[in-house]
Amino acid sequence: MPYALALTLTLLVEVPVYTAALTRAGGLRPTRAALAAVLVNLATHPLLWSSLRPYSTGPAAAYWTAFGLGEVGVCLVEGALLAPLTGLSPRTALPWAASATANAASVLAGLLLAGLLHRR
Repeated sequence: MPYALALTLTLLVEVPVYTAALTRAGGLRPTRAALAAVLVNLATHPLLWSSLRPYSTGPAAAYWTAFGLGEVGVCLVEGALLAPLTGLSPRTALPWAASATANAASVLAGLLLAGLLHRR
């Protein structure tokens, strides 16, 4: 999958998830929640993408291991970045739960899209 498509898909999936979680449970304004979602993704997505590149031509087990560990790292970084961007306390579950949920949704969407593209 080309990088631009992967980033676009990530933003299309994660921004609404973050926005819903941060406005409903965190009381943020939708604009601030959406902006925070975009910013955390712009901070982590390029790093994850480039860190997986060396594994893309090697054994599948190495790639999927790196992918899984990378996604865990992304969830942790995005959860930590949400606190200063939103004013939420990093000691509450919301930044971490929102990050895990948004990233799980985008991983699932990416796997589904990759499967559809592969069938073509």
